Amino acid sequence: MRTITLFFILPLASLLNASDLPNIVIFLADDHSLADSSVYGSPDARTPMMQSLADEGLVFNTAFVASPACGPSRSALMSGLMPARNGAEGNHEQPRPETQVMVKQLKKAGYEVVALGKVHHGKDYAKLCGFDFFDHRPTNLAGKVKAYLDARESDKPLCLLVGDRRPHVKWTKEMHYDPESITLPDHFIDTPETRRHWARYLTDITGMDDEMRQVDQLVSEYFGNKDYLFMYTADHGGQWPFAKWNLYDAGINVPMIVRWPGMVEPGRTTDAIVSWIDIFPTLLELAEGEVPEGIDGRSFANVLSDPSDSHREILYTTHNADKQMNIYPIRSIRTERYKFIRNLNPETYHSNHSDINRFDGAGLYWHEWDEAAKESLEAREIIRRYYQREPVELFDLKNDPLEQTNLATDPEYADLITDFQKKLNQWMAEQGDTVRLEFAPFPLDGPTPYEVIKVRRAQQKDQS
Repeated sequence: MRTITLFFILPLASLLNASDLPNIVIFLADDHSLADSSVYGSPDARTPMMQSLADEGLVFNTAFVASPACGPSRSALMSGLMPARNGAEGNHEQPRPETQVMVKQLKKAGYEVVALGKVHHGKDYAKLCGFDFFDHRPTNLAGKVKAYLDARESDKPLCLLVGDRRPHVKWTKEMHYDPESITLPDHFIDTPETRRHWARYLTDITGMDDEMRQVDQLVSEYFGNKDYLFMYTADHGGQWPFAKWNLYDAGINVPMIVRWPGMVEPGRTTDAIVSWIDIFPTLLELAEGEVPEGIDGRSFANVLSDPSDSHREILYTTHNADKQMNIYPIRSIRTERYKFIRNLNPETYHSNHSDINRFDGAGLYWHEWDEAAKESLEAREIIRRYYQREPVELFDLKNDPLEQTNLATDPEYADLITDFQKKLNQWMAEQGDTVRLEFAPFPLDGPTPYEVIKVRRAQQKDQS
């Protein structure tokens, strides 16, 4: 076992050689907001495995995804490229095959790379990545891990990626939390159905946390120790208003915890700004592999060795659409202090699956929100802010971490906004970001997306 003292004297990568590469386990959640775990301050969520990782490893406070939707986020992970450059700009869009190189580079470095569960966005996408083995079905993950390890014959170092579908909707019908006693986010409309759905969401988080515990136990039994790098993270925030499909921090700031005995000092936190596009470049540096030239991601191995180090001073995120749903292109800049958001079609409705579908176990509570808005000015304002955005939003995250007060019209910030506008224009040009949309957004002077799609589905049903 290497000592912490040696680790802090030498650069991380210099301690490794071809015969001593670390085994790696990455556990991915689907739709888990950073705030909704005990590690990050939730008053309710029971996440003992995440807490154990935090106690034994390094907690990232400012880890972000490239885009707050499953497909674009995971395509960015597997390419080290932002959405416009890898091709998966909207959800359910395939990335360009030639961009999905990260798994292949890790294999060149000597690894066996395996994906079990929802690591990629569908079976066809998994084939592009070049895994040595994959099973994309996101159920019975611990069983799949056990079966794979029991049958494994390779003596290569292992990189095992395990993707749970939880807490993606539809949420479990079980409620291991009392709806009456849980604490809802301040910007929610407090209704009985909202509380029941939040309890179900938390139940799925706890279930996912326990699945991760089982996977970690199986891997430690297989290797005979815990001397491997274990990372937990999530592809974006939960499917709730102002989270998934939004560029507020609730949508893009994700949990990330790394445990690596003897190599990462336990019980530490870091405020270094990192992105999902940085994960594979980091792994490749640790493996002394070849990081592809010209990618957007870059290694944060320095932060693993010294959590006080910085990484990114500025971070960009994007969102376009999910085919005919969630059509609301947004771009943002995130720094340590500020969030700058440009809503590219502010004359149209913002929406997402929750307010459009209103399924049990997803957005059914929206009917109660609409009813509450008939009587409550506060409820009407929450819904207005959800549907309608200003062209530009600026938030001082130090004084307004929940991004509730838009400073864009305050003259004091005019120069800062001009600077952010220039930076964003330049970055979009460099990315070749043309804001490509497949379908037209829903104009604010017309019916809501829910009403439009409800009529459209009724017509389709009649025609069938």
